[in-house]
Amino acid sequence: MKRGKLYLESEKLIDKTKKYDAKEAIEVFTKMPKRKFDETIELHVKLGVDSKQADQQVRGTVVLPNGTGKTQKVLVFAKGDKAKEAEAAGADYVGAEELVPKIEKENWFDYDVIVATPDMMGVIGRLGRVLGPKGLMPNPKSGTVTMDVTKAINEIKSGKVEYRLDKSNIIHLGFGKISFGSDKLFENYETVMEAIIKAKPAAAKGQYVKSVAISTTMGPSIYIS
Repeated sequence: MKRGKLYLESEKLIDKTKKYDAKEAIEVFTKMPKRKFDETIELHVKLGVDSKQADQQVRGTVVLPNGTGKTQKVLVFAKGDKAKEAEAAGADYVGAEELVPKIEKENWFDYDVIVATPDMMGVIGRLGRVLGPKGLMPNPKSGTVTMDVTKAINEIKSGKVEYRLDKSNIIHLGFGKISFGSDKLFENYETVMEAIIKAKPAAAKGQYVKSVAISTTMGPSIYIS
């Protein structure tokens, strides 16, 4: 695969013979040539679990102390007082059944996270085949199915991220922007890793964290020792 000039320049800053700790690796990324946009720093953690087993799932949420650097648009499915509460809390969109055809027929996805009150899950269930593949289905484990819509919206807006295993037992997530600088990025990194380690399933045997790598949106990766 042919790599661009900036990628190759960035790669030269990585010592392939060296094992980096997380702080050092993040500092290397902040010194790499800058692109025309503020790149996201991404974390990739391979775990020694089997995601096919229900008792070895690793999934949860964590609020990053310095946010994600991205403004999250929140859609809330709620009615009555809870709809009014969601609007007051700063939800970008609030609605109920009337949103189903808009999402299904108009391919409306101008939001990043969906929050729903439990009584709306019957309505949202009709959208499962559309929202599921996009990772947008609300879920009690991620705090997005709740009666406390104010808390859910505030956490999402202040930098809450969800982590979950993919089919190859790897967690991928962005934990900030290059412009944050190394100290804030390292603080976010530590917060995420602590949450992932705490989420170790009781059924997991052997080495839990197999490998940890950090990369930028369009740059090379550094493996963390």
